[in-house]
Amino acid sequence: MSWLARFKPQPVSLSSKLLWCTVLSILIIEILATIPVLGQQRLYWMQELKGRADIAALALQSPHTEEANNLLLLAGVQRLTLISTRGRTATWQVSGYKATNLHLVTPGNEPIGRGYITICRRIAGLAPSEEAVLFPSAIIPGGVMIVDADASSLTTRLRFYAQQAFSMIIIVSLLSGLLVYAVLNWLLVRPMEILTASIIHFREAPEEADICGLNLLANRPKDDISSAARELKLMQEELRAALWRNARLAAVGTAVAKIAHDLRNILSSALLVADRLQDVEDPVVKRATRMLIPSVERAAQLVSSTVEFAREGRMSVNRSPVRIRALIDEVAEMLAPDGAGLTIENLVPEDLELPLDRSHLHRVFANLIRNAAEAGATLVSLAAEPRAEHTRLTVTDNGPGLPERAKANLFKPFAGSARSGGTGLGLTIARDLIRAHGGELMLERTGPGGTIFSMVLAAHELQEITPAFTAPSLG
Repeated sequence: MSWLARFKPQPVSLSSKLLWCTVLSILIIEILATIPVLGQQRLYWMQELKGRADIAALALQSPHTEEANNLLLLAGVQRLTLISTRGRTATWQVSGYKATNLHLVTPGNEPIGRGYITICRRIAGLAPSEEAVLFPSAIIPGGVMIVDADASSLTTRLRFYAQQAFSMIIIVSLLSGLLVYAVLNWLLVRPMEILTASIIHFREAPEEADICGLNLLANRPKDDISSAARELKLMQEELRAALWRNARLAAVGTAVAKIAHDLRNILSSALLVADRLQDVEDPVVKRATRMLIPSVERAAQLVSSTVEFAREGRMSVNRSPVRIRALIDEVAEMLAPDGAGLTIENLVPEDLELPLDRSHLHRVFANLIRNAAEAGATLVSLAAEPRAEHTRLTVTDNGPGLPERAKANLFKPFAGSARSGGTGLGLTIARDLIRAHGGELMLERTGPGGTIFSMVLAAHELQEITPAFTAPSLG
């Protein structure tokens, strides 16, 4: 079997298929175009036959003619029949000729398809050796003449012209095929090879720049191929950027996992100190301690959840009844203490209570308010619209609005930051946290008059204990 494997047929390239398809197509077209030429040669033969038959018939009318047999043979006629307008007939034939039921042909009245079939059969040697042809008689006014003629000369003539034409067809087909192939190869095949090579190169080394000529193809004058090249180039650039962002995220996760252990120890020490500060009688210290202890606990929980995310595990959403207004007041006290220059307006109803993960929602509100403050807002308003099918929470600020670059990459890590030095992770994480609760975070409006973000939480999702979707929580 080893020697058979050496002769395994190789796949035919697109270029080879194009070349042979072009050559065969032109060859078939030329052959079909040659058949009418051969049909014309058959008509010429019939016209020559008519001239000889008229001369033979005129000679046979003479009463002194005794060599009728030789005369017919010289004219190439096997049998000659003259029919007058009154139905009288006169017949002469070569001695020994046995008449057969030949199909009678009238030049100029024969169906085109039947004539072409007869020509092909005669060239192939499948047609009868004689042909019966009906002519108008030049001797008897209004009469006709039926000639049974030996068609060997016609067969020889048709085969000669067919051979000459076929030789020319082969040459024309090859030259035309090569010319068409060269044009199509430059217009279609070569660009397709470049596109295919670029796709293969990107699959094998997506981080490397294109080396297959895709840029040159994309810069060609606008057509379907160049449009496909530009779209492929754009897709590769976007995927390459996404791979780079994912690599950055993987590196961040690895780094966080390495420092998580030490960070937990530091937070444990901070929590221990905060517990001891509760024993101090100073009211200011007690108030600061009440803010410090929950913050340290959230930081410790954040480290644990981050490590879990770095391990590519699923994070759980621990639902419990949460009073939204009280949660917002807590976030406001942490982000905008007295004299901070930021006013947080809490318009959420006092009795609105939802089954959510308190820690996750705290991070979402804190992230949105912090982003508004960093963008230059001085007033942030939070409101809620409880409905039968869902609850809608809105965060509105009076800032200058998001720039175009931030809007175009709003929820993309490392790409949607509106400020210099930002990572763009905040809104991405906030949306993932809302999605973990079965809801959606979206940008409703932004501009010089301010920005509005809305969170929609479906009512049936709020009643569930285990969410259908979980997401990373990075604070």
